[in-house]
Amino acid sequence: MKLHSTHTQQYQTITGYETDSVEINAILFKHSLIVLPETKPAAWPVQQFEQLTAEHIAQIEATAPDVVILGTGNRQKFIHPKLTAALAARRIGVECMDNKAACRTYNILMAEGRKVALALIMDAA
Repeated sequence: MKLHSTHTQQYQTITGYETDSVEINAILFKHSLIVLPETKPAAWPVQQFEQLTAEHIAQIEATAPDVVILGTGNRQKFIHPKLTAALAARRIGVECMDNKAACRTYNILMAEGRKVALALIMDAA
């Protein structure tokens, strides 16, 4: 799905997505990544939701977001609270949703000026 452009093009904006990829500022990515509004997308070494570890969450925490949108792949899954305890201790909210919803939500929060981190898991086929 292609999304309409807005006045946020100076930021990392989701410009399209499919079941196996995401497009950020018209650049296609087919691997898991962490996206923040003001920095280039960073590769994230998670190939499946079930592989998530505290170290993966620490990579997100290091970006110091206000809120984390976790794209769990093609289906919504919920992360165990043990994995997000460090984020909760810092009062960083975490929302889990499928990748399509995560992309839409990220764009909305980013456009509102929120310091949002989008962590997308691209399921390995």
